[in-house]
Amino acid sequence: MEMRQVATIAGKEFRDRIRNRWVLAIAVLFAVFALLIAWFGGAQQGAVGFRSVELLIASLVSLVIYLLPLIALVLGFDAVVGEREQGSLDLLLSLPLTRVELLLGKYLGLAAALAVSTLGGFGLVAAILAMQLDPAAFLRYGGFILSSVLLGLVFLSLAVMVSVFAADRTRASGLAIGLWFFFVLVFDLLLLGVLVASGGSFGGELFAWLLLLNPADVFRIMNVFSLGEVRELYGLDTLFPASLAVPWLLVPVMLLWIVVPLGIAAWRFRN
Repeated sequence: MEMRQVATIAGKEFRDRIRNRWVLAIAVLFAVFALLIAWFGGAQQGAVGFRSVELLIASLVSLVIYLLPLIALVLGFDAVVGEREQGSLDLLLSLPLTRVELLLGKYLGLAAALAVSTLGGFGLVAAILAMQLDPAAFLRYGGFILSSVLLGLVFLSLAVMVSVFAADRTRASGLAIGLWFFFVLVFDLLLLGVLVASGGSFGGELFAWLLLLNPADVFRIMNVFSLGEVRELYGLDTLFPASLAVPWLLVPVMLLWIVVPLGIAAWRFRN
């Protein structure tokens, strides 16, 4: 594999997103939502203004779980099938590069655009709140930003896989939206239904490991489990053991969620 070829494709994809101002639009969207939550998140309790980084992260987790996967899926669902429909895929494959290099370059370019927009939007909030955050709060908020980037890369990897398998953009968009519904809305409802139907007997270690099958749940656990009161509010104390809520386990799980769909896409595209 020639990394220079990969870098060339990635650079083109990234520059395209910069030129159409996609990166700027997403960064502004994240920054505006985060600032609104930081200042007006406690309005229902009669309080306005920044209160704590823990409450800010807890509120942003819900926002990110719903918004970032959808953005990543929309960004990547036509990465391959779109080129095929436009007739430019054959032209790209006629160049001196392999299919894997093309696919990896496209993914890395889109990933860079998504990461820059996420870091820029949430990083701007950290800069604005700098005077109100101590070093420990900065570290915790930085961890939230990095985990958000990982979540976006996971769903971007799923989107590229869908783009390789789909026959056209219409099917690709439908599959992408279906993935969003499944992981963000349906998966937890299914587990909750099984838990209720079994009278609570279906739980313990098995239930905790099943949560790892959903990257949105892994992201939630990474950011919420260390927040005491918020953790109790989410009910994670009874559903997820503290022994599994450790970075050395959760980060590799997220990385697997990035690598496996991308590997499947590369296998399919190459064959």
